[in-house]
Amino acid sequence: MARITLDMHINDALFAMSDGNPGAITVLLESIKRNQEIDPMNAFGPWGLMANLDEFEIYGPRIWGLYKNLCGEDLPRTTAVVRAVQLGLLSRETLDQAIDGKTTIDIKEVTGKVREELPDFRIS
Repeated sequence: MARITLDMHINDALFAMSDGNPGAITVLLESIKRNQEIDPMNAFGPWGLMANLDEFEIYGPRIWGLYKNLCGEDLPRTTAVVRAVQLGLLSRETLDQAIDGKTTIDIKEVTGKVREELPDFRIS
């Protein structure tokens, strides 16, 4: 079940998504600042990554694990992996297993597929 709504104050949304995890808060704040630069086609604008993470029920330390462990502390790659699930290029189950360290994802391949689908998407 979704934790955020688009009419929420940003502080409430950050608290709801982060479960108080400082790493998750950092990732979410950075995504709000950089979303237009990274993913200008996201319909949710600056809330894009946060809305997608909420849709896929990725919260708190799992946000930090996705960013740090799976995507090498690279926000564009993190955003691309989440968008890959939204676009049907990667299953939600595979993403969940990769965040939990039960499988791996070829990040370069996934980001390439996202770029094919979304030419304006910017990977660092």
